[in-house]
Amino acid sequence: MPYIDTYYRMTLGLGGEDLAPLTSAIEADACVVGAGLAGLTGALELARAGRRVCVLEAEKVGWGASGRNGGMVSPGWSARHETVEMYAGKDQAVTLHRLSMEGVDIVSGNLAALDVGEARVVLGHLSAARHAAADELRRQRDWLARTFGYEVEYWERERVREAIDSPRYHQGLFSPRAFHFNPLAYALALAAEIRRLGGMIFENSPVVAIETDGGARRARTAQGSVTARDMVICGGGYTGAFAPWVRSSYLPVATYVMLTQADPDLIATAIRTTAAIGDRRRAGDYYRLVDGGARILWGGKITTRTSEPHALARRLHDSMSSTFPQLKPLGVDMAWSGLMGYARHLMPQIGRMEEGLWVCAAFGGHGVNTTAIGGKVVAEAILGESDRYRLFAPFGLTWNGGVFGRAAVQATYWALQADDAVREALSR
Repeated sequence: MPYIDTYYRMTLGLGGEDLAPLTSAIEADACVVGAGLAGLTGALELARAGRRVCVLEAEKVGWGASGRNGGMVSPGWSARHETVEMYAGKDQAVTLHRLSMEGVDIVSGNLAALDVGEARVVLGHLSAARHAAADELRRQRDWLARTFGYEVEYWERERVREAIDSPRYHQGLFSPRAFHFNPLAYALALAAEIRRLGGMIFENSPVVAIETDGGARRARTAQGSVTARDMVICGGGYTGAFAPWVRSSYLPVATYVMLTQADPDLIATAIRTTAAIGDRRRAGDYYRLVDGGARILWGGKITTRTSEPHALARRLHDSMSSTFPQLKPLGVDMAWSGLMGYARHLMPQIGRMEEGLWVCAAFGGHGVNTTAIGGKVVAEAILGESDRYRLFAPFGLTWNGGVFGRAAVQATYWALQADDAVREALSR
């Protein structure tokens, strides 16, 4: 299946290079199922170590959420630090946050090493509060500096308004080390490097079954198979029926992104920073300028069912216009959705299920840095270099609740929206 229409596909001019499907029985040291950012990062680490790696992708490289997301890269997990601490304890929560920071460095390092100019990296991320939060933000700034040596700037309301001219915003935290980029270009660069190092990537090759073959595992597709000592499942929100124990442990949650029409003069009346912006609501929006400030890439909303593009474009435009009334005349060129995997604890599911069988999935809505570190720690374990994957043991494959879980997620999201609205109203 070709890439869906997104800004990233348009920018790269992609029909995309088509990689052949698997049509034979092959052997490898490791087989990675899923050519998203988690699978590609892990496969690249293994290929760099000289392992014979095979990646099986049901569609195309970066076809799912990895190539459709907002393109923002900053430390942290989908779960709040307090949640991580509740599951893992205070010290381990700090260690896990350091891993999320390392994930940012992995992406930065790969972008530099592979010279991915098409990724169009722009530094800076502003986390803006839509209610009065001066004390909370100063505490977070001081905690990040004291605990991790990670420096962020506290911005008063006046400075926030200089960057984003909206009556909705109060204070903010600005991170000069975070960045935004084209994630599909990055995924394609990772895939190209894996292949340059001798790794194999097969597209249009959905896995239909995983079998045990002596001390190895075999992944079967419609036309071929891969036998390997280590098998890593990295399918995310699109994991197939071949791994029911993964599918039943997360919920596929849709998120939405739109690209506005080009109108740099109008946009400059509202957004006057090249940094990415994410509001601090728990059910918030995120956006950034693209094409040199000519357009806005705007994301937000989550649902447990996928809406039609015209409907989601209208909803996202309403959010943008509510935040920036001056942008109401700005039209929409395209909108799209992607499925994220959300576990009930909101942390990724990373670890060894059985000897030689690994999972690295469910990164939720904060996936670019966390897929990077997830892929790396699994590769380290396969190479015998570390057991850092054990840090994720508190976050197991808990049942997603089925249809009741979907309803609970949607109800929780609506409740968060209502709570955010109340806090905003009280700050006006």
